[in-house]
Order: sequence, then C-alpha cells, then structure tokens
Amino acid sequence: MARGHQKFQSQQKNAKKQAEIKKSKGHDQKAAAKAALVYTCTVCRTQMPDPKTFKQHFESKHPKSPIPPELANVEV
Repeated sequence: MARGHQKFQSQQKNAKKQAEIKKSKGHDQKAAAKAALVYTCTVCRTQMPDPKTFKQHFESKHPKSPIPPELANVEV
C-alpha cells in the first residue's frame, strides 16, 4: 500500500483520470429527450412531451377514434 508522497501522487493521478473520463462522456441528449416524452398515443404508440401536443396529435391523426379521458380537460 502506498504511503506519504506516493499516495498523494496516486490520488492526483486518479482524480485527473476521472475528470478526463467525465469530460469525454459529455451530455447525453438522446437520453434527456427520451425522458421528456411522457405521453404515449394509445392508437399509434407515438410519444409526446406534453398533453397539448398529445391532443393536437390525436385530433389530427385519429379523428374517428374517441378521445382518451386524460385529454378531455386539456385546452388546445
């Protein structure tokens, strides 16, 4: 096991390595976008981020289908 100065050098080297890994990883935009899609169309399984968009989609793409109860109160 390292002691003293060698231990300090090892900790600094590891911290630098971890910072480089974190920096290279970056921000995952696909995962963030997928997490934002919370409403799923019951007819075509398309995902939408908010109820307003969901209602617009439902009215334009599925006009003959009955509107789901979660969209009954939503104003466009």
